[in-house]
Amino acid sequence: MSSVRRFLMLLACLPLAAQGVSQTAPKPARGVDHARLKSADRTPGEWMAPGRTYGEQRFSPLDQINADNAAKLGLAWFADIKVDRGVEASPLMIDGVLYNIEPWNVTVAYDATTGRELWRFDPKVDREKGRLACCDIVTRGLAAWRDKVIIATLDGRLIAIDAKSGKQAWSVDTLEPVWPYTITGAPRVFDGKVIIGNAGAEGAARGYVTTYDAETGKQLWRFYTVPGDPAKPQADKAMDMAAKTWTGEWWRRGGGGTVWDSIVYDPELDLVYIGVGNGGPWPQAYRSPGGGDNLFLSSIVALRAKTGEYVWHYQTTPGEQWDYTATQSMILADLTIEGRKRKVLMQAPKNGFFYVLDRATGKLISAEPYVTMNWASGIDKATGRPIENPEARYGEVPVLITPGPGGGHNWHPMAYSPQTGLAYFPVSEMYMAFSINPAFKQTPGNMSQLGISTTGYDLTRKAAADYAAKNNRYWLTAWDPVAQKERWRVPYPLRGSGGILATAGNLVFQGTIHGTLAAYRADTGAKVWDMPVNQVPIAAPISYMIDGVQYIAVNAGWGGGLGHAASAKAFSFALASPRLLVFKLGGTAKLPAMANAAVELERPADTTADAAVIARGEQLYAQNCASCHAERARGGVKDLRRMSRATHAEFKDIVLKGTRMEKGMVSFADVLSEGDTDAVHAYLIRRTNEDWEELSKGD
Repeated sequence: MSSVRRFLMLLACLPLAAQGVSQTAPKPARGVDHARLKSADRTPGEWMAPGRTYGEQRFSPLDQINADNAAKLGLAWFADIKVDRGVEASPLMIDGVLYNIEPWNVTVAYDATTGRELWRFDPKVDREKGRLACCDIVTRGLAAWRDKVIIATLDGRLIAIDAKSGKQAWSVDTLEPVWPYTITGAPRVFDGKVIIGNAGAEGAARGYVTTYDAETGKQLWRFYTVPGDPAKPQADKAMDMAAKTWTGEWWRRGGGGTVWDSIVYDPELDLVYIGVGNGGPWPQAYRSPGGGDNLFLSSIVALRAKTGEYVWHYQTTPGEQWDYTATQSMILADLTIEGRKRKVLMQAPKNGFFYVLDRATGKLISAEPYVTMNWASGIDKATGRPIENPEARYGEVPVLITPGPGGGHNWHPMAYSPQTGLAYFPVSEMYMAFSINPAFKQTPGNMSQLGISTTGYDLTRKAAADYAAKNNRYWLTAWDPVAQKERWRVPYPLRGSGGILATAGNLVFQGTIHGTLAAYRADTGAKVWDMPVNQVPIAAPISYMIDGVQYIAVNAGWGGGLGHAASAKAFSFALASPRLLVFKLGGTAKLPAMANAAVELERPADTTADAAVIARGEQLYAQNCASCHAERARGGVKDLRRMSRATHAEFKDIVLKGTRMEKGMVSFADVLSEGDTDAVHAYLIRRTNEDWEELSKGD
């Protein structure tokens, strides 16, 4: 017997084809308000916020679909997504309407039962901003408040859309003009306020979050995560405190610390928790040459919801210089620890430790490694600080460090099941050779401001790459946050499986690198269902119920920060266009048959460019291209060693004229000359031929 209250069906459902015409209109919208979000478990069939509830557990109390019958899941309906780039967002489902957001922040409303499109809103994002997005033209979700859907665009606008008509209600620009900001995170709404951060630490942008009135878009408060010029008054007392942990002239370089993803609201304590990102540039020697903790980089910071006033912080990685962000999923829960019920905040950030904090005080309760690491040997329980390996403070000579900059756990949403007491998230054990670029010169306004080198010391780098290729590992983990132990894992051959949904049906759902959506038993990890979808659903699924029928919905579209994975392997299946996929028990809809999408690998004639030109191309590639196409072109969003003859012919126009701008590849004519472009092309041709034996084996 289901624990979820069943609702009588008022109308018989006629058989409908996927994406068919709805026979009934969605129910009248009640809207989303503070009371409804606080009591979200009273309406378990809705998914009204990015993590369903304020606590962002990504746990659905629905159990019609369960471990005993999940094998009967089938496709209910689907919708094509036109832009073939990474799709990282979780949709919302409110009052019978499913709201989804696509690349370039195009927002679409569907009848959640049938998939009939109700409206489509295109904010017409400035395509040139695509070049400033370190990790693809993605977005991770949207929010809702009363009669509005609220989105944050890549070019920095916060926009409220009328939920019924799809028309814009208000819009506000959230970005300061100096730094190369973008927005890829989902806005969060709490008690009539909407809060948003931004991305751009790779361009050394100075981080902050801003809160607006959800009805009007009026700015209410702003909190900076990095202090400004110490010769001038700081924004608040927290910045006075933080400034003492920096040296040099960091404010001229920005500092980093952008809040590009997780933000959580606690209605019991009326606190907002923000996860703060990496330093910019990465090497501390450039931004804070005298050392220091560099607050609030890589920190969890608690703020008063009404005023933005600082309450407490916990820094996961003092003096951060490995891209160890603390922007990963933060989950609020009540756990019984040593016989005492504790209100906790949990996070598995990039640095490899799983943290359990007292969410009222920020005090460390426990922290243990969830993945192999060598940058630190543990956490000092008395101080809460990592016991750091001094050799991890790299210089010009490359040092092999794990986790790499992709982290042990990246943006992919974690879920927590109060039934099993376990947290579920994808883990990567990856290695990278870090070194300082001695010729680094910062150019404010550009995205690529990392300050690290990916060239030179070739034998050392080759040894590091060989070691990484043999030792990189990837899996889905079920982590016990009380015992701080892994309870089970599901291994994967490559990095890239998606975010997590846990349900009361004793299920964990995840998109996999095998091109499937899979369901595992939440208690044991045994696979109970796996459906090929011709894509990699990297986003986290959601679940909802309408007229007594439970659905699972997920966006499936490969891309995003996964382009940083230095993978030399191609998928063993052809990728379809990105899609929104919706499943139910007994679903019979079918995906279109795949056309013959295989592209014959073509070996280009080796370049006639001399060694100096190729070396310059290597440097230019590292500075301008590697963030999307991977170090040494070994993988990326698009593997440039696999370019077709036609793409080689068009290479200069793609780079300088932006002929593929709609797909996210904007023009670089303002930073690269024709000669520069030819040098990069020559380097890529040489890299293709160097790796040809490996590539031709599909390895």
